[in-house]
Amino acid sequence: MRLRNKPEAPTKIASYPQYIPETPEDWKGKWQSRFKNDNPIHIEVGTGKGRFIYEMAKLHPEINYIGIEIQMSVIVTALDKLIENELPNLQLLQVNGGELTQYFAENEINQVYLNFSDPWPKKKHEKRRLTYQSFLSVYEEILVPKGEIHFKTDNQGLFEYSLASFSQYGMILKQVWLHLHESDFEGNVMTEYEEKFSNKGNRIYRVEAQFKDKTATGN
Repeated sequence: MRLRNKPEAPTKIASYPQYIPETPEDWKGKWQSRFKNDNPIHIEVGTGKGRFIYEMAKLHPEINYIGIEIQMSVIVTALDKLIENELPNLQLLQVNGGELTQYFAENEINQVYLNFSDPWPKKKHEKRRLTYQSFLSVYEEILVPKGEIHFKTDNQGLFEYSLASFSQYGMILKQVWLHLHESDFEGNVMTEYEEKFSNKGNRIYRVEAQFKDKTATGN
């Protein structure tokens, strides 16, 4: 999908360092001090316009959230939500999701959300998928032992690929939903894409996958 350029985005982002830190690498290993509490930290990789992460932060003040989006013209919409209604437990990062170890220390994050990631359907682009093994290795490093990935998509091919990728990496598939909106799952927060696709009748897939405890004896 072609992104609409927003010329004002760089200036606006630079004007609100309290929401989008200019040098996020300076907070590596110190994110709880930025939030001024010791609550767990959940991140969304590919946060888009921010609806999901913003609503989650509103619903769960006991958790710190960080929305990560590389596209400046997209994340500025998420920033607008924070400017309009500040949430002390939400921060945004305009960085590459494949470079998370530059911004987060080992075991610093409690949970990762991947919502409606680009499916990169061509085989030659497999390494760009956010559930490819190299990305899983990055998530595992920054997550606490037994940390989880919660993944949603409407793309059946990407979902099947991701289930296999998680399993081959040695993760535990805690729960799988093949038709989320017709299940008894409670507390679902929809993204902009999710609402759009589900309104068209698309099936929404979801999985909660857990890393094994890399600190445990024998693992």
